[in-house]
Formats: sequence, C-alpha cells, structure tokens
Amino acid sequence: FSAEQEAQALRKAMKGFGTDEDAIIETLTKLNVSQRQQVLITYKSSIGRDLIDDLKSELSGNFERVIVGMMTPTTMYDVHELRRAMKGAGTDEGCLIEILASRTNEEIRRINENYKLQYGRTLEEDIVSDTSSMFRRVLVSLATGNRDEGTYVDDALAQQDAQSLYEAGEKKWGTDEVQFMAILCTRNRYHLLRVFDAYRGIANKDITDSIKSEMSGDLEDALLAVVKCMRNKPAYFAERLYKSMKGLGTDDNTLIRVMVSRSEIDMLDIRREFLTMYGKSLYSFIKGDCSGDYRKVLLRLCGG
Repeated sequence: FSAEQEAQALRKAMKGFGTDEDAIIETLTKLNVSQRQQVLITYKSSIGRDLIDDLKSELSGNFERVIVGMMTPTTMYDVHELRRAMKGAGTDEGCLIEILASRTNEEIRRINENYKLQYGRTLEEDIVSDTSSMFRRVLVSLATGNRDEGTYVDDALAQQDAQSLYEAGEKKWGTDEVQFMAILCTRNRYHLLRVFDAYRGIANKDITDSIKSEMSGDLEDALLAVVKCMRNKPAYFAERLYKSMKGLGTDDNTLIRVMVSRSEIDMLDIRREFLTMYGKSLYSFIKGDCSGDYRKVLLRLCGG
C-alpha cells in the first residue's frame, strides 16, 4: 500500500474535464478505513488540496454520500449520522435506534467524546431536546454506554428478571416500561439470552412478541432492536438492509449507513444472515434496487 500512489490516482481521476468514477471506486474500495485516512493526509501534503472537498465537488447524490462516508473515520461517521438524524425538522428515529442499540460501550464512549468536540454540546442534550417520553429515556440509557459487557450469568437472577418482565407486561393491565428498560438496557448479553429463554417458559411466548403487543411506535422499535442486537447483531443489520430496499422506493439513508459502517466489521456475517433469512443474496438485492455508480460502489462494499 502506498498512500502517495493512491492519492495521485485519485487526483488523476478528478483532474481535467470529467471524472473517472470507476477509478475512484476501484481505489477507495480496495483500501481499509485507516488506509483511506492516510491517503487523505497524503493528498493534502503532496497535492495541497482537500480530498473530501474535491470528491464533493466532482460527485453527487447517493454515490457522493457513500464515498464521503467511506472517507470518514468510523466514529465520526456515527457522530455525523446521529447529528443528521436530529437536526432540522423531523427526527430519523430509526437511525438513532440503530446506532445506539448496536454499538459497544467503547464505541459509544468515543461517539460521545467526538460529538461534544464536534458540536459543542453533548449527544444526550440533543437526544433530550429531540425526543420524548419513554423512548427518550431508552435512548439516553443506551447513550451512556454503560451496559454490563461481562459474560457472567446468574441463573437465579435471570429467572427473576424474566419474571419481572412478565409481571411488567403480559401479566398486568398496562405496561411498566421502566422495568423493561432497566433489564434490557443494562444486563450483559449472555445474561439476557438466558432471560429470554426463561421468559419463553414463563409467558409461553417470545419476548419480541410481548414487546410488540405491549408497546408501540419508537419505543417498541427501540426495545426490539436491543433484543435483536443481543441475539444476533448481523441478523439485525440484515433485516435493516432488507427493509431499506424491499417494496417501493429505497431508504437510502439506512442502506448507505449500514453498508458503510459495517463493511469492515461484520459484512460477511450480514451477507450470510441475509441469505438465510430472505433466500436471496444481499448482492442480488442491491443489484436489483440501485443503479449507476451508486450501485457499483455498494456492490464493492458488499463483496462477493
């Protein structure tokens, strides 16, 4: 890998009349995120221009958004997406839920630090001013990045938690959402998997079915996302991708974010889950749903 060579290749692709989009795709998709950061620095030092500014002026639309996303450090990408989800009129609740429910404590800690540096106020302040009621409380809880990440399972406590969830929902009239939040947003993954098993024994139904019947709207979506991420994170992302493309129109925000943010983390697992869940490959789905350079770059991120 030579940052100098890649920087020159990118400059060549953009210099003069017209842009060689294929060369840009080729160059950037073969690098990983830290190599792209090196190219960014080298581009500035050897060419004296800002690579992201150049890319933005040459490219447009969804294709531009994917490329700029790929050039953004992982944490900053999450920070920008969270901010985009909250600024202006309307809130992209799906984006807030997806990022906060799926990132590790360490990732959340870095997001919080960078968010404050970038925008001069905390992520929590923005969440509080942009969302409301129990949904807000769940997001604030997830944004503290304070989940137990150990592997210890106390069987008696797991039974007790399952019973508490049953009594907070199915068993009573109305729902004690705080109880759901307290357990689902703080316990470690192994403990929760045991709780879900015990819950099925007590309630005779899956925890996700109870959440669906007891809650609604954004709160329901948030708690379901937490459960799905605990059970199988790649399957959660596979479902996000499927829903972003199925039916009429494409939810490009979600499609781009998942493809860019997971491309170096668990894309192979996501592809496998996608095929298992939907009987079609993610690759063929993207191919049928997108077009042009946008499709080309997503297919390269998808791989295979």
